[in-house]
Amino acid sequence: MSRLEIRSEVTGNVWKVEVAVGDHVDAEDALLILESMKMEIPVETPCAGVVSELLVKEEDAIEEGQVVVIIEADT
Repeated sequence: MSRLEIRSEVTGNVWKVEVAVGDHVDAEDALLILESMKMEIPVETPCAGVVSELLVKEEDAIEEGQVVVIIEADT
């Protein structure tokens, strides 16, 4: 397995966390939903794997480029 850092593409707030540490996710699954400029923006995983770290919680303010989730990608 390889470690993959999932980063936010926008500055905003974490509106909803969709996963927990230990969850298996498939490619393109939503990991969390961000709120930015009154829009809901999903943060998706590009590959299947297991959520190993969740670095934010609901209502956290985040910056563009910030690492929000770490996935141990399936190989």
